[in-house]
Amino acid sequence: MSSTHDEKSPQHAVFVGGLGAAAAIIFSCLGASYGTAVSGVGIASMAISKPELIMKSIIPVVMSGIIAIYGLVVAVLISGSIGHNYTVQKSYIHLGAGLSVGLAGLSAGVAIGIVGDAGVRGTAQQPRLYVGMILILIFAEVLGLYGLIVAIYLYAKI
Repeated sequence: MSSTHDEKSPQHAVFVGGLGAAAAIIFSCLGASYGTAVSGVGIASMAISKPELIMKSIIPVVMSGIIAIYGLVVAVLISGSIGHNYTVQKSYIHLGAGLSVGLAGLSAGVAIGIVGDAGVRGTAQQPRLYVGMILILIFAEVLGLYGLIVAIYLYAKI
């Protein structure tokens, strides 16, 4: 340990806390990008036959983008709390918070992408499918929200 750190602040604590911030943004952005890409392919495919439905079918892309915001919020919170008196306990809690929002965002993004792709293609063939697609997308989005809630709860514990 260097002389600039006191006994409660080992140098690896900052690394572990940084991993938490990185996990939050990396995994949630992976989920958001996957959801955007897969549902975007479905929108492009559907738009060939029904171009009037493009704006109505953009909902999965918007919902995927929200997943990335969840990770950004937690990553900024964690990054802002890393300082001189940063303890190992705080760092591991921040790692857990980052992983909870990041991995929940990854799974939500995958679900949104798959449902969005199939949903917009199906809506082009049967318009009554639209409400069902929106409900399923909401249930997929809330998975990422659950991760955000757990992450904020963990962050507030210390």
